[in-house]
Amino acid sequence: MYNETLLMMPGPVPMPESVRNSMTKQAINHRSKEFGACYADIVRILKPVFGTTNDILVLSGSGTAGQEAAIGSFAKGKKVAALVNGKFGERLGQIADIYGEAVMIESEWGHPLNLEGLKEALENGAEVVTLVHNETSAAILNPAEEVGKLARKHDALFVLDAITSIGGDVVEADKWGADIAIVGSQKCLAAPAGLAAVSVSQRAWDRLSEKRPLYLDLQKAKKSADGNPMETPTTPAVPLFLALREACKHIEAEGLENRIARHHKMSAAVRAAGSAWGLSLVPQVDALHKPSNTVTGFFYPAGVDDSQIRGACKKMGIEFAGGQDRMKGKIFRIGNMGIIDTPEILATVAAVQMSFKKAGYKLEGDGLTAAVEVLSA
Repeated sequence: MYNETLLMMPGPVPMPESVRNSMTKQAINHRSKEFGACYADIVRILKPVFGTTNDILVLSGSGTAGQEAAIGSFAKGKKVAALVNGKFGERLGQIADIYGEAVMIESEWGHPLNLEGLKEALENGAEVVTLVHNETSAAILNPAEEVGKLARKHDALFVLDAITSIGGDVVEADKWGADIAIVGSQKCLAAPAGLAAVSVSQRAWDRLSEKRPLYLDLQKAKKSADGNPMETPTTPAVPLFLALREACKHIEAEGLENRIARHHKMSAAVRAAGSAWGLSLVPQVDALHKPSNTVTGFFYPAGVDDSQIRGACKKMGIEFAGGQDRMKGKIFRIGNMGIIDTPEILATVAAVQMSFKKAGYKLEGDGLTAAVEVLSA
């Protein structure tokens, strides 16, 4: 990756060379056996990554397209309990309010979910529950299994946005009762941006909305995917499918357990660095809520300007994320998704530490040494 910017963001992320190269071949017919085999490979590899035996459908569109396909296909005209403790939970609720009636169950960004509010919404007739598993805007990991239990207790469909956790952390869609689960290609899967994969349970198919979006109709996607060869209902982004298959092969070769362990270790190293620096984590954790294992968020100390830190790092060729909306200028977020490993973490920690020094702020301790201790264990 020499002479290229190192993306340490919560997506998009660096891609393996073979993934990049897979997009350079001549166009193929998207109604061919060759494309169908590509689609089938993706689904075969992704099922254990999702933790599901359900249907998996791949859409040409971002993670937000996956969100809208789920809501538009299964929640039209229904009351939706939308759990919100960050930007992407809020977005799911906004989509739900377009297609149905959203009951926004809000917490401060990065704070624990209001599960009592969810119980109340379900008791008052909510038919669908939405949750962002790994809320990257606040770098918090939400309790999907507990939310799934509440949804199932009240016979509600459970829509799980696992866009930034599938492929980088433990996701067990079937065990957790997720009727619909969603992943984006440019996050932990380390593929290019532009595809979303959605798993759908039989419970969800049994409750399919009568009127659905034209382009994002999951029933149409299923009908095409059930054919031989597998197809999509409209022209797909073929080069992105080829790239996603190659990225999935990397996951298969590394092994899911090893891949998740690596993500956990990289995020632990970043958290150790932040602790040594004396910085506060963004997420407010408790017995059910944990820091994300694919992105780490820190609050800036008083008097430190976001542009000084991220700007200096960008000049060194390393780019990570700031805060969004109400958190803009208050936090920074370092991703460790996809193929990020020890060299990238050490380079990023060193660059951040140097940037604080250049900005004239004295950190409490040596974050680089702290990160090395975790990574060398």
